[in-house]
Formats: sequence, structure tokens, C-alpha cells
Amino acid sequence: MTFSVIVQPAGRTFSAQPDETLLAAAIRQGIGLPYGCKDGACGSCKSRLLVGQVRHGVHQSKALTDAEEAAGAVLTCCAVPLSDCVIESRQVSAAGQFPVVKLPMRVQSLERRAPDVIVMTLQLPANQAFQYHAGQYIEFLLADGLRRSYSMATAPQTLPGRIELHLRHMPGGVFTDHVFGAMKEREILRAEGPYGGFYLREESDRPLILLASGTGFAPIKAIVEQLRIRGSQRPATLYWGCRRRADLYLNDWVEAAVAELPWLRYVPVLSEPAGEDAWTGRCGLVHEAVMADWPDLSGHEVYACGAPVMVESARRDFLARCALPEEQFFADAFTSAADKA
Repeated sequence: MTFSVIVQPAGRTFSAQPDETLLAAAIRQGIGLPYGCKDGACGSCKSRLLVGQVRHGVHQSKALTDAEEAAGAVLTCCAVPLSDCVIESRQVSAAGQFPVVKLPMRVQSLERRAPDVIVMTLQLPANQAFQYHAGQYIEFLLADGLRRSYSMATAPQTLPGRIELHLRHMPGGVFTDHVFGAMKEREILRAEGPYGGFYLREESDRPLILLASGTGFAPIKAIVEQLRIRGSQRPATLYWGCRRRADLYLNDWVEAAVAELPWLRYVPVLSEPAGEDAWTGRCGLVHEAVMADWPDLSGHEVYACGAPVMVESARRDFLARCALPEEQFFADAFTSAADKA
């Protein structure tokens, strides 16, 4: 037996097996439901159940509270259908999804840009196509079935045959301990992708708020590159929140982009500027800096990526206090293995 799932308002339909999550079934059939961690930790896949019944697997309460579930919200990454369903997801794209593939990638370079951040460039196989949307991510396939996810930091056309990733060291981390320790250039890694519903919606002409914290800057950088490649003139303001000045690990890249692109503004925000004697920029929480500058976001489109607490605070406050339409908020919460534990 299979169940029919209709996605509104797009009117897309797909089928799901009784033991298959809504998200897995959608991906299998090319339906672009939004998602991030695929593990019930980030809430990026949250949708509304209009008709039918589902059973949720293990997930974190911060991603879906009991009150939200009682009100009809579902996490498609861990919700299994118990009947035919109708769900509402206004971020569904009608077409243009790229196939998920497994492929080897060779480490081409490792550049330490901050004490705990490495910019990694990977060489892709010459004989295997790999297509993705700016903003999506790959998963490294590690021993014992473990996976680690990282967003591409370059638009597909920027580095032909290569991709760039930004990795923050998580002490004790299975993967990043190796990256920041024994990893050498030319090492071969196995990866799978592209994944994620966080990518630039190019059909829109709304002004953009690009919001990043920490290495959540990686997919935002890819989106800026995509806008530049397309010759876009959409006004965009990039807010990058970090603790200290040293954490703005590609500040020089952003300043060069701003000098080149008349439609791009840049607002770095430090949450812990103590000891930054020469810092005259913005301080505090990065999403609050957005609200101070844009009390009315009703005509904007927001792309937010970074720590789950930042993404959820931005979603909540932008919708409640700045009149941002829910369907104009696109997000990817960077959840580490520790976040999911």
C-alpha cells in the first residue's frame, strides 16, 4: 500500500510508502520540499498538515514543540504517513531539482582563515557531472555509516570542477579533528549530494536580506556569487554575525564584493566585541541589527543560515515584529553532531 501526498499551494503530488518519511518520498520523486538536517534537529522542513495523519519519529522539541504538533505542524524529515495527506509548504519549487549522486572528491587545498576555520577546496571527478543550486550542501560519507554535512560556498559556475567548503573545528569531532589535524592535500573523500531546500529563488525580484552567523556565511557567499553571475540588480544586504573580529574569516572577500557590486551592502555584527579596541561597527545579536534597519520586511525575501538559535530567533521575530511573510523566509540551520545528540 502507498499513500498519496498533495503539496499545496503548488498542487504537486507524490506517493509515500507506509514506512517512508514524507521528505524521503518527496526527494525520491523530485519534489523540492524544504529541509536542512534531515534528522529532526533543525526545523527547516516544518510544514503544515492540512488533511490526513502522520506518525513522527525521534526529533528534538526545539524543532517541533508539542503545541506546534497539536496545531498541525509536521517535520517532513521524520513524519511517516498513516493515510493519504495534504500538506502546505509554500517553499516547494516546481522544477529544477538536481539528482543526488555519490562521488569521490580530492582535497585540493586547505587554507586556515581563522584559528578554528578552514576553507577547503575539493576537486570533483572529471568524468562525473555534479550539479547543485547555490546554497545547497553535500554530506561526507564517513566510517561506521556516519555523515557530516557542509554547504557549498561557491556558485556552481565559479570554480568549474571544484567546490569550496568552510569548516569550523568542533573539538572531539569525528571529522573536523581529522581536517584540522592529519588531513593532507590530495586526500580522497567520499561525498553525496546535493541536498537541501536552501537555495536562491531566482524568479523573485524582491530585495534580499542575507543573514549569516559563523560559518553559515558559506552558502550566503554562494548566493552572492550566483547573483553576480546572473547579472542581478536585486538590492541585497548581507548581515554577518560573529563573536569577534577574527571570526569574520572572509571579511576581505565581502568588502571586495561590495566594492564591485553596487546592489550589495554589508553589515558585520559582533556579539562579543570586548577587547576589539578599533571596532566601530555594529554590536549585539545579528538578527536584531536587521530589525533595527528594516522594521518593515513585508516586501523582502530573507535567506538565513547559521546556528539554530539565530535562525529560529530570526524566523520568529521577523514574522511577528517585521511583517515578513512566512513564505519569504528561507533558512538552513547548521546543526552539529553535538546539537543532534
